[in-house]
Amino acid sequence: MLLTLLPLLFSVLGTNALDLQIDSSASICNDSQKIVDGILNYYEGLKYGGTVGMFSEPYYWWQSGEAFGSLVDFNYLCPGNSTLESIIHEGITTQLGSNNDMMVANFSTSEGNDDQGVWALTIMSAAEKGFPSPSNVSWAQVGVNIFKDMFSRWDDTCQGGIRWQIFPNNNNGYSYKNSISNGAMFTLATRLARYYNDTKYLYIADFIWSWAADIGFVVENSTDITVYDGGDISANCQDTSDEFWSYNYGVFMMGAAYFYNQTQEATWYNRVEKLLNSSIDLFFTDDGILYESQCQINSTYITCNNDQRSFRAIYARSLATTSILVPSLYDRISGLLESSAKAAAASCSGGSDNVTCGLDWSKDGWDGLYGLGEELSALEVIQNLLIKDTGAYATSGSNAS
Repeated sequence: MLLTLLPLLFSVLGTNALDLQIDSSASICNDSQKIVDGILNYYEGLKYGGTVGMFSEPYYWWQSGEAFGSLVDFNYLCPGNSTLESIIHEGITTQLGSNNDMMVANFSTSEGNDDQGVWALTIMSAAEKGFPSPSNVSWAQVGVNIFKDMFSRWDDTCQGGIRWQIFPNNNNGYSYKNSISNGAMFTLATRLARYYNDTKYLYIADFIWSWAADIGFVVENSTDITVYDGGDISANCQDTSDEFWSYNYGVFMMGAAYFYNQTQEATWYNRVEKLLNSSIDLFFTDDGILYESQCQINSTYITCNNDQRSFRAIYARSLATTSILVPSLYDRISGLLESSAKAAAASCSGGSDNVTCGLDWSKDGWDGLYGLGEELSALEVIQNLLIKDTGAYATSGSNAS
C-alpha cells in the first residue's frame, strides 16, 4: 500500500502554491488533490505501525470521520484515483465496529454522540454518492444502525434530546445536551427519509427539531434562526451560552434542506433560508470569506483549538449539499463558495511544499498556521465548486451503496 501511494503523495513536487481557476474543473480537481495529499500527511494508516482509520495526534476519532467524509466527497467530485479510493474504503471499514454502527471497541468508554453523528454524515455521503460498500453491509444500513443507537439514547432530562457524551463515566459532557449531537441525529433522520423514501424518519426528524426549538437550542423568528451550542441538564438546558459555531448551523441547515427536498413544504424551505441568512451574517466577512467567528476574533486574535479549526469543513459541505437539494438557493450559495475558495486557495501557500493551508483566509496568503482542520476546510470550499455538475444524490432505488 505504501509503495503504491507514492505517486499520490508526491503529486505536489515541482509545483508552487495553488493556481485555482474557479471555472475549470481540471484546475479545481488538481488543486483539491494537492490538499488531499496534505491531509494524508496526517493519516496514521499510511505510516509504519500506524492505526488504519485514524489520523495522528492531537486529532480525535471524530475528526477521522470528518476527514473521511471530505475524502469521500473528493472521490465523488474528482473521481478516478483508485489508490485513494482503496485508502478511504479501508479506513472507514476498519472503524465500523462489530455491530456495523460506528461503535468502536477502542473508544468503548469515550465515544460521544457527536463523534458517532459526524461519522454518520460520512456514512450517508458514501451511500448517497455510490462509494463502494463493504462486502457484508451497505452504507445505508450502517446509517440505520447508527440512527437506532443514537435515538435509543433519548431521555427525559430537559424534556428530551440526547446528551453530548454516551457513557456516564465520561464526566466531560455527560450532563450536557448539545446541538451538534442532536443536529447530526436530525440530519441523519432526514437523509434516511430521502434515501429510503420512508416517512417514519421524517416524523422523527420533525420530533427532534420540535424538541430543539422548544428547549431553546434552535430559536426561530420571522427572518432568521439562531442555533445555540447547548445546555446542561442541571439547569434544564436553559443555560445556553452565546457561542455560535458554523458546524451547528451546518447540520441543521443541511437536515432542513433534506426535509424540504423530500416534502416540498414551505415551512422547511423557510427554515433553510433562515438558517442560511443567519449563518451568512455570522460566518462570512463583508468580502464573502468564510471564517469561524467565535474564535477568529480578528486577524491578530485567534483562539480556535484543533476541533474548532475544522468546523468550517462540515459547514461548507452542508452549504454545498443545500445548494443541490434546494436549487433556488444555488446561485446565492455558489457565490459564497467561490469567494471563499479563492481566499482559501491563496491561503494554501505555506510550508516547505508551498501548498500548506492556513486558518485565516482573509490574509491573501498563508498566515503561518497549519493542521488537519485547515486542510479539510480549504478542501471542502474548493472541491464543492464542482457540486452542480454531479447530479442528484442516490437513493435506495438508484445507484446507491
